[in-house]
This record gives sequence, structure tokens and C-alpha cells, in this order.
Amino acid sequence: MSAGVITLGELAEGAGARLLGDASVEITGAAPIEDAGPGEITFISEKKYLDRLATTGASAVIVDEEAAAGHAGARPSLLVASNPQLAFAKVLGVLRPPRRPPAGIHPRAEVHPGANLGEGVSIGPFAVVEEGARIGDRAVLYPGVYVAAGAAVGADSVLHAGVAVREGCLIGRRVTIHCNSVVGSDGFGYARDGEAYVKIPQTGIVRVEDDVEIGACTTVDRATLGQTVIGRGTKIDNLVQIAHNVRVGEHTVMAAQVGIAGSTTVGDGVQLGGQVGVAGHVNIGDRVMAGAKSGVHGNVPAGEVLSGYPAIPHNVWLKSSMVMPRLPELRKKIRELEKRIAEMEEGG
Repeated sequence: MSAGVITLGELAEGAGARLLGDASVEITGAAPIEDAGPGEITFISEKKYLDRLATTGASAVIVDEEAAAGHAGARPSLLVASNPQLAFAKVLGVLRPPRRPPAGIHPRAEVHPGANLGEGVSIGPFAVVEEGARIGDRAVLYPGVYVAAGAAVGADSVLHAGVAVREGCLIGRRVTIHCNSVVGSDGFGYARDGEAYVKIPQTGIVRVEDDVEIGACTTVDRATLGQTVIGRGTKIDNLVQIAHNVRVGEHTVMAAQVGIAGSTTVGDGVQLGGQVGVAGHVNIGDRVMAGAKSGVHGNVPAGEVLSGYPAIPHNVWLKSSMVMPRLPELRKKIRELEKRIAEMEEGG
């Protein structure tokens, strides 16, 4: 990654880190510790990589206080922070600030005269904004974005190419939605009529609160009635499916291919690993953690850590996983014991 030249002292100030080294060293980019060279900065957040401090070609490394105390070498320079990963994120923001297209409406965009546009809005080619839609100040709609009638996109939000925000749905401030995601597609609701299925009209909306990020090709279904809600500060990866009437709390994270069935409530600060599946009408408490591929079929109290399918407490799952490869052997031993007991009973 290349960027404009900035001094190490300026980076330390921007990251809120303590500098051990020459503040005038010029930094032009960032790289992984094993690939970094002169003029580049990297970071170490795990002890197992500390030995690379002696071999890295980077001009500077971000470390924690413990690593800094054990590093007596003159190079590389160190930026010392309590959270090296967070400091590195801030450094990247300084080195490579996000690009923003210029304000204005591209001549090949379609904006209905009845839409309401804020100041400094950027609307790219082939984007469509329907009647009654509201686009907040400084919002960015990249090419091919569709904002349906009555929908709203908050100030400073960014919708990347191909995003669709369907009728009446509400996107908060500083929300980022990546390419080809859909907010407000119909919930999967049908009533049986003999052998046929009759569609239940999905008349609700989706409300995405402030500071949410939604990955590429993710779908959030509108509610049958009321609202599907994504809480403030929540981060959702690519290829995630959130069904109708789901309510996700604040500052929750979901990795790729998570699927949440309808009318489930997910609390604040929840962490769902890749491919976690959650059944419908389930309540997941605050700060729950579910490992990759877990299947959650019932209510989960706050603070639980789960793994497996069906999901069970993580410590139980670890013990069960150790037993699984031995099951054929244990089965054989049990049969032998049963046979011996039967022989003993016959002889007694």
C-alpha cells in the first residue's frame, strides 16, 4: 500500500501512541511484518510474532508496552500503544484516508423531482432515486445504487455499487453498505392453501441505525409487520442473511454466511462466527459468542459461549470433540463389556 509521505512523529500523534525512535523518519506505506521494508510501518498484536521484530525490514512497528519493554534494539522504531491493532487502524486512516467522489449528480443518474437531496450529495451514473426518497448531507451513492420510494439514507452514509434500499426503509448516519447488498427485500412468508403456498404480504420496513457497516451481497429482509432492526454500530460481513422481524442489538458482529431466521432477537455485543445458523423466534442475550458453524436452536442467556451443532457450551463442545474420534473404539469396548457381563450373569 502506498500513500503520501508522513513522518513517524505525525503518525504517533494521530494514533495516540508513544514513540520510541526518530520522529523525523518518513513513512510512505504499511505492510505485513514479514513483507514490510524501509519506509513502511507494521504492527504486532500477538506474542508469537515478537521474534520478527529482529528480522523485519520495516522502519517502524506498533507494539504494546510489554513488547516494547523487551525490545532493546535500536531499530526498528516503535510506536507503543495499549491496543496495537487499534493504533494500526488509526495509522492506516492517516496514511490512506478514504476516497470520496466529488459532490454532484451524474448526468446519467435518475433522480425523481420529488426526491429530497441534502447538501454535498454525490450520486453516480445509473443510480436511481425514486419519488419521496431522502438522501442526507454528504451521502454517496455509487453507480447502480437504487433507493426506492419513501426510503431514506442518512448523512455521510456510503452505498457502494449495486446496493438496493427498498421502499420505505431507513438507513441511518455514517452507514456503509458494500456492493450488491439489499436492504428491504421481502421476508420469506407464505401460508399453506392445500398443496399451494400463498404469499403473506411483507408490509413492514428495515431500519438500519447509525454507524452500521454491511458487507457485500448481504440481504436484510423487511418485516411482515413493523420493523426489522439493525442496531447502532453493528458490523455485518459478506453473504449474511437476516430474515424478517429480526432485531439485532448494538455493536454486534456477524462473520460471513451467518443466517438468522425470522423474529429472532440478537442482543448487544454479540459475536457470531462464520456460517452460524440461528433458528426463528429465538432470543440471544447480550455478549453471547457462537463459534463458526454453530447451530443455535433455542434461547441463549447473556454471556454464554457456544460451539457445535446443535450449539452447546463451548467447554462441553471441546470435551465432546476430543471423544468423537474415539467413539468406534469405545463402542467396541462397550460391546465387549456387555458380553462379559452377560457371561458372568449366566455363570452366576
